[in-house]
Amino acid sequence: MEALANPVQGYAWGSRSVIAALQGRPVPSPGPEAELWIGAHPSAPSLVRRADGDRPLTDVIAADPAAVLGDAVLARFGARLPYLLKVLAAEQPLSLQAHPDQARARARFEAGDPSYVDPFHKPEVLVAVTEFRGLCGFREPGRSARLLGALAVPALEPVVAALAAGALRAAVEALLTWPAGERAALLGAVGAALAARRPGDRYAEEYATAAGLLARHPGDVGVVVALLLHHVTLAPGEAIWMPAGNLHAYLSGTGIELMAASDNVLRGGLTPKRVDVPELLHVLRFAPLADPVLRAVPVTRGVRCWPVPVEDFALYEVRLDAAHPAVELDVPGPRTLLCLSGAVEADDGDKPLRLAAGEAAFGPATAPPLRLSGAGTVYLATPNLAAPAAVDPAVPDRR
Repeated sequence: MEALANPVQGYAWGSRSVIAALQGRPVPSPGPEAELWIGAHPSAPSLVRRADGDRPLTDVIAADPAAVLGDAVLARFGARLPYLLKVLAAEQPLSLQAHPDQARARARFEAGDPSYVDPFHKPEVLVAVTEFRGLCGFREPGRSARLLGALAVPALEPVVAALAAGALRAAVEALLTWPAGERAALLGAVGAALAARRPGDRYAEEYATAAGLLARHPGDVGVVVALLLHHVTLAPGEAIWMPAGNLHAYLSGTGIELMAASDNVLRGGLTPKRVDVPELLHVLRFAPLADPVLRAVPVTRGVRCWPVPVEDFALYEVRLDAAHPAVELDVPGPRTLLCLSGAVEADDGDKPLRLAAGEAAFGPATAPPLRLSGAGTVYLATPNLAAPAAVDPAVPDRR
């Protein structure tokens, strides 16, 4: 494998300590650092460290796509790495957002829609490194009706009635298209109702989250929409899966995120960035998400994965210690490796590469099985061409 140097994205919601500490740099960092990108995204590719000079991973792939990606990945995805591995460090909440399915992304990109920057879908899996809080997918609408109804805000009564009748799309559309001239009054009433709640009240956690979002975004109806979503708190090692069309907003914490290599984000609020409510409403899946938590599956001793129904990526976690200091993995396709803690040696038949915490590496599809040894925790990303044929299970519900 070859060592990588990886770009850091300085989005405003990022942490000033997490990524810097992971990489052994001074803390706090000069500015917020939100994401560490490990891959070949064209806007910010990793650099392959070589004796004759660093080279963007995109250039390495372009020079010999078949050797780097393998014939199967090249045939399925073209001459590009189909996934992007990240460390995500959220100090503040992210926007209320969803991602399109593959068919919609291709069609709208080819039509020149400014909300689409590439023709690819963007499903995501995130594994918590610290406690991680997020809003992930719609809960059952009857429960949301009770939660909103308990606030006793008269203006919300039609929304509560729609939810009670199971008309989730009508409720969400009403909130996101609330008349601009009436939003201040609505959110003032919601804010007063939230302030009147007590810590021991039913739905106290959901109300506290909404109050925090309202303080950050005082004129944003996305605060009310957030009350319709699952409030999830992941312990370290737990994961969430966000397929196409599921509305979500990550709130706080550090996670390892693996996603299709796309920048297509459709925002509906809780952000100063561009929002596109009509297109968001088109791609949203208006059905309750039964359980956003994704369970890991053991692979072998010290190794587990999170099975996802897309071909773009698969994520493995490898834990090595004195009792189990080595493992060999025969995984298909190009491999990206991140050492999260400790120190490991990665050997794929070339010169063994030693990785410390915060360091990453890349190996081509033509390499032999990967042997990892040492003591530490490693995350491994590969394509997932053995996934079920139904690549995009989240087809938007038009009801």
